[in-house]
Amino acid sequence: MRIDISGLPPERLRFAASPLAELTAMLHVLAEPGHHPQRAEWAADVWAGLPPEPAERLREAEFLWRSSQADFLLPARPRATLAEELDDVDRIDDEAYATAALVATCGGGRTGSATGSPLADADARERALDLAQARGPRQEAFAERLLADPAAVRARVRHTLEQCAAAFFDAAWADVVVRIATDLRLKNDLVRRQGLAAALASVSGAVTLAPDGGHIVVDKLQDKSTAAQGAGVTFIPSVFNSPHLVVVHAPGWQPVVQYPVAEPGPAEPVPMETVTLRLEALAHPLRLRLLRTLARGPHTTGELAHTWGLSLPEVSRHLAVLRRAGLLTARREGRYVRHTLNVPDLTALGTDLLAAVLR
Repeated sequence: MRIDISGLPPERLRFAASPLAELTAMLHVLAEPGHHPQRAEWAADVWAGLPPEPAERLREAEFLWRSSQADFLLPARPRATLAEELDDVDRIDDEAYATAALVATCGGGRTGSATGSPLADADARERALDLAQARGPRQEAFAERLLADPAAVRARVRHTLEQCAAAFFDAAWADVVVRIATDLRLKNDLVRRQGLAAALASVSGAVTLAPDGGHIVVDKLQDKSTAAQGAGVTFIPSVFNSPHLVVVHAPGWQPVVQYPVAEPGPAEPVPMETVTLRLEALAHPLRLRLLRTLARGPHTTGELAHTWGLSLPEVSRHLAVLRRAGLLTARREGRYVRHTLNVPDLTALGTDLLAAVLR
């Protein structure tokens, strides 16, 4: 994911806290607790304490924050309170609100057509309903209500979020706001003292400033781009959204990046490129055989060739692939070079793959 920031004044790159974005992260945890095992107990407690009516409201609108987050739930201009941010959402016109809601409800992709939006154009409306129907009856019912009476659905969603504030958000926000404020002080101090590249490096190892200084690159599975233009880019720290990196990149919306506040002593996220390199290295059956031998202890190239009846050049080529992927280390001992399996990185491959996919 590339965000074009060329020509953007430094003050348009802002780090700020958002109560609404943090509430959205909490709602995602409630909808997808499997993504957040460290929050499983919290999620179970919240569901257990919710009265039936607000619990059902959360389920009927969960598409707004489950697989992806509706763009209006990640404010480009965060406010001090949830109520202020919900007021800003109320000022968004129906077309922008409905389009963002339907993108989340229908599973991604734009729901409009060349002739207009789903609120005004019959073809776009049918396409949106078809996509929602394919996702399930709840999605179809939500889309039908939204297209029939957007004002009523918007009011109901806001009321649901206000119910969440009273039921669990206010208490949870009070617990995390100090960590978020501490993170913001660190980021803004890095921007002032060392520049944007240093601040981005502290956001995540998956967020970098391109060498030309004109693009922010976010290591995600999407291969997309967006432009900050004059509005800027907003970075919002979150305690609840780990391990996700959420990026608003749709046309018409200011780019927003919601990133996880680092836990004490965190491991740096492994880039998707490294994960892919390791998976490709493991895909060859001969390399798996070599690793099985190396798992028993260090071996030389000659020992591996003898064990498996292979030529020295063939073994050398396979070992080079495994070294480039970071799965082996080589150490010279006199006349010999012994190859050792990098057990920690091989053990962490599954976790690294999951983290790269989830972010």
